Amino acid sequence: MSSNSMQNSKSHVHDLFENIAPKYDKMNDIMSFRQHKVWRKKTMQLMNVQPGQTALDLCCGTCDWTIDLARASKTGKIIGLDFSEQMLAIGKRKVVEAGLDAQVELVQGNAMELPFADNSFDYVTIGFGLRNVPDYKQVVSEMLRVVKPGGKIVCLDMSKPQAQPFKSIYYFYFEKIVPLLGKAFAKRFAAYKWLPDSLQLFLDAKELKALFEQVGAKEVYVKNFFLGVAALHIGKK
Repeated sequence: MSSNSMQNSKSHVHDLFENIAPKYDKMNDIMSFRQHKVWRKKTMQLMNVQPGQTALDLCCGTCDWTIDLARASKTGKIIGLDFSEQMLAIGKRKVVEAGLDAQVELVQGNAMELPFADNSFDYVTIGFGLRNVPDYKQVVSEMLRVVKPGGKIVCLDMSKPQAQPFKSIYYFYFEKIVPLLGKAFAKRFAAYKWLPDSLQLFLDAKELKALFEQVGAKEVYVKNFFLGVAALHIGKK
């Protein structure tokens, strides 16, 4: 992708999430039939975060995963990073309501250029955000750079089911029904039309595993959820 097209993509995605921020949590529940919470809970079980461990949550949005990480760590510093001011504002309120504002720091920033030193965190996570960035490889490389040796990078995102007829049903739902849900519940048809488009361009689970390995992640673990609707990738440094 050229620098101009990449910049245009960043601007488009930023504006999209600024606009849908107030309805973001509600729409996630509706679109996934609340399964995104089940998938994240299973991911946290597999991560097995220990008290005192640190984490960076990229594309943290309204901070649900950031809060889960803080509760699991109990005392470790947790940083949530997102480029959307509106998302972070909603996330900040949720962090304060959870009583975690002394432990959690929220940073507005770019996942492709992380403002952190090498080897800084025990975990670096990205939930349902990787498919929205202009350069997947750059983000995963940055995740691996800032995680500590022995630490883990974790990606939970939508994926691409392969088995028919479910594959056809899934794409029909995402391409035809999701934008209508966006129009009905969030008054944002165009925004929710873009999200299935981003899925079409995204990597499938095998391709994302290969990308993790290409940037240097070791022992890459992959788990598919609900016939491949979503996929978890965990790589070790």
